[in-house]
Amino acid sequence: MNAWSLLTGLIEPVTHLIDELHTSEEERLQIKSGLFKVQSEMAMKVMDYEARLVEAQAKIITAEAQGASWLQRNWRPITMLTFLVLVVADTFGLTAFRLADQAWTLLQIGLGGYVIGRSAEKVVPKITEVMRKD
Repeated sequence: MNAWSLLTGLIEPVTHLIDELHTSEEERLQIKSGLFKVQSEMAMKVMDYEARLVEAQAKIITAEAQGASWLQRNWRPITMLTFLVLVVADTFGLTAFRLADQAWTLLQIGLGGYVIGRSAEKVVPKITEVMRKD
């Protein structure tokens, strides 16, 4: 479950409860306005947390890419190339066994992490710079 779904799941029942209250329309709108303000503040905190998380991940990847050891700099590409070879071999029936569902899940996570990490390495510094200006 991602943070946005969790946030919406927490706020939505309260919104429905407010609609059911026997109060004036003005009071309901005031309560909903306050609730929307709280939701917006929570959303900003979630966005800030996610930006910091991606920034930390990007720093790790950058540190690995600039490391002194050849293996430290290249273990991610080697891992992804290994997965690629396994996928191609599995697709053409060249393996003695079929890749398990867990292997495909691991491949999706690895590829997603690799692509997102490399993208974050380039994008996150710009996003955090913009957020700090506000």
